Amino acid sequence: MATTPGNRRIRHARRNVIAAGVAGVLVVSGCGFIGSPAATNTGDRRSDTSPTATGPTSSVAEEQAYERTISQVLPSIVQINTRGGLGSGVVYDTRGHIVTNAHVVGKSTSFEVTLATGGKPRKAKLVASYPLGDLAVIRVADGAGLAPATFGDSTKLRVGQIVLAMGNPLGLSGSVTNGIISALGRTVTEPQGEGSPGATITNAIQTSASINPGNSGGALTNLAGEVIGIPTLAAINPELGGGAAPGIGFAIPSSTAKDIAEQIIKNGRVTNTRRAALGVRVNTVVGPDGQPVGVGVAQVDVNSGAAKAGIRPGDIILSVNGKPTPTAAALSEILAGLRPGSKATVELLHPDGKTSTVTVTLGVLSGS
Repeated sequence: MATTPGNRRIRHARRNVIAAGVAGVLVVSGCGFIGSPAATNTGDRRSDTSPTATGPTSSVAEEQAYERTISQVLPSIVQINTRGGLGSGVVYDTRGHIVTNAHVVGKSTSFEVTLATGGKPRKAKLVASYPLGDLAVIRVADGAGLAPATFGDSTKLRVGQIVLAMGNPLGLSGSVTNGIISALGRTVTEPQGEGSPGATITNAIQTSASINPGNSGGALTNLAGEVIGIPTLAAINPELGGGAAPGIGFAIPSSTAKDIAEQIIKNGRVTNTRRAALGVRVNTVVGPDGQPVGVGVAQVDVNSGAAKAGIRPGDIILSVNGKPTPTAAALSEILAGLRPGSKATVELLHPDGKTSTVTVTLGVLSGS
């Protein structure tokens, strides 16, 4: 998450979190990672309960694994400064490309980048931003001495693996926290607002360590020295007045980050989001009591699945595949779990008060 000087504003995710298609309520606040005693340099958790698994030898081995991972990955972590604040980034290649969050770059197109190893700030320019997935790529003019990170395969992660979060929380360059992978396959949505693109992140990695403003765009790594995620969201607990919920954070999986970065570097934009779309422009409809009641259709794209199914402006989407869609964010979360080309049943409330259900063949969400 980005941080603004003098303002410790933590980015928050929506309370509704969907894991593997099952809704669950979480209170969200950051991305981090906590240690497990008997870890190897692959990040595996061992079930060995013998004295050697918990004794001094094991502790020394774990400490050495931490040190080795930090010395390997930290040189690839940068601090990104904009006019409005700062965040983190990960060096992607020797040509000067750096992966970060879209909310870190915001509306800026030029930046100052400082390496974790020190030195004078370097000028950088925006290559492209992908707000829908909260990812962006920038490029420094001077790529000398950059150390590209190794990106791992996030599809092979397991709950319980030890991970480290590296970034620049509160402007403290080169900070590291530790934790575990708490869960996989989450779908989380940011609240839309100033500095927040309102992105819906699919297959998010839930992790346990403390993450603070400035960590966004940094690296979540395993003990093999591979970047397996980009820390992005932090959880809050509304029952505690919106304070941070310790040990609940989310990261964009590395496989997604690599895919989007490669598209941006090659084409200057995201050409295939790999996400499903109805083909409508929508907004949340609020009832007389002030509560959201559905998703109003403001515009229907020509030749889209929605248009072919007979959805029209003025209709209100009540549910998709039987799942209620009280808000635009809820609709985005449901669609994020579906595939382009698949069919979805959409329940509609028409302007005349009648309801109907139509079947829509889903298209591909635009990257712009």
